[in-house]
Amino acid sequence: MSDQLTLPAEPRERAGKGASRALRGEGRVPAVVYGAKKDPISIHVEEKVLVKMLQTGHFMNSVVEIKVDGDKHRTLPKDVQFHPVTSRPIHVDFFRLAKGSKVEVNIPCRFIDEEASPGLKRGGVLNVVRHELELLCDAASIPDEIVISLDGLDIGDSVHFSDITLPEGSTSVIDDRDFTIAGVTAPSAMKSDSEEEEDEEGVEGEEGEAAEGEEGAEGEGGDAEAKDGE
Repeated sequence: MSDQLTLPAEPRERAGKGASRALRGEGRVPAVVYGAKKDPISIHVEEKVLVKMLQTGHFMNSVVEIKVDGDKHRTLPKDVQFHPVTSRPIHVDFFRLAKGSKVEVNIPCRFIDEEASPGLKRGGVLNVVRHELELLCDAASIPDEIVISLDGLDIGDSVHFSDITLPEGSTSVIDDRDFTIAGVTAPSAMKSDSEEEEDEEGVEGEEGEAAEGEEGAEGEGGDAEAKDGE
């Protein structure tokens, strides 16, 4: 489960582009806390602290406790806007979590047991279709990652959603089909060798047919000469 993060904040008294620009010039990032049937709160947070949290790699899947004016708001980051040139964060949306609530999150997949996969041992390639899974999780127990074993997978085999076990309290947002997460495919060199063998077999078959056709034609010609001789 992701650790809860704590982010100090201050109320944002003025709205508008000019006020937001001034805050960013002071090393602050405008943000908003909304949800749980309560009024939204406009705040600003320290950019350096926010950037450190973003660099953890699991910020968007972590519960963040916002502390502002002595109040604590248990939230989940929903959106981070970045400057198109500098890539600095310029605005954050935090969704307020109600007690016992469930949230939709994208949880990264981590693949293990590569050495136990016959297909990968033979030079196969792991083709990851979904690097993340869209899950509906209890806000109090959001997993850091979903660990998927490749044990026993040969070339041509796939891992489907039905093959994995989710943490307790988590379900898939996609519930109308059993989708593929990853598979082991043949490497390009192996595919090329197979194609060449098929081409060679095809050429040999064509040559054999052509040879039979020529023999048949010669036989017919001989019969015709024999008839002329009669």
